[in-house]
Amino acid sequence: MSEIYTASLDRIVDEQTAVLLLEDDGEIVDQLDVDVTQLPAECQHEGAILEVTVKEGELREVEYLPDITQSRAESAQERLDRLSTRLSDRD
Repeated sequence: MSEIYTASLDRIVDEQTAVLLLEDDGEIVDQLDVDVTQLPAECQHEGAILEVTVKEGELREVEYLPDITQSRAESAQERLDRLSTRLSDRD
């Protein structure tokens, strides 16, 4: 049986292995390590958000989600900006 997940590309190890964190309802439920060449070129970067189909522990289908990738990156940057502003206000 195939499972469909939202996945974030957490890191690329030794320029060969992509570590995908699989999410279900916004919670990380598993990790899948795949050869980076199994991913489309446009999403071979840390922080890329994908919709993946996994069957029997193997990556079967990948769809890059550029809008969600951008949204998450902007949200993370906003959080960092707020934190750094609060710290600088302490001086």
